[in-house]
Amino acid sequence: MPETNGGYKAISFGKTHDKVYTQLSSDHPIDLTRYQVLNCYNGRAGLINSGGASSGASDLAEAVFTAVVNKRAGGMGLISGRKAFQKSMDDGVKILNAIQDVYLEPKIDIA
Repeated sequence: MPETNGGYKAISFGKTHDKVYTQLSSDHPIDLTRYQVLNCYNGRAGLINSGGASSGASDLAEAVFTAVVNKRAGGMGLISGRKAFQKSMDDGVKILNAIQDVYLEPKIDIA
C-alpha cells in the first residue's frame, strides 16, 4: 500500500506537474491508493494490494486497515501471505476471515 505522496519527485524520475501532489491528491491512504487504481488502466485491471510483512500482534488490524483502504479506493483485493500463514491455524483463519468480511460487507463502499 502506498505510504508517501510524491511519486516521481521521490525517485527523481519522469515528469509531472507539482499540482498532482499538492492539489489533485493528499497524503490520505485512500487518495494514494486511488492513484494506483488509476494506473491500473483506470481500474480495468484490478488492483490487489499486498498485505505486507508480518509484524506480530498488530497483523489483524493492519490487514483489515489495508483491505478497507483498498476497497474504498476501488481496489479488488488483498494478498495475504505471511500475516496469516506464519501464525497458528486459529490466528491465521481469523485474519483471513476478517479480510473476507471487509470485501463482503456492503456498508464498506467506495469513498
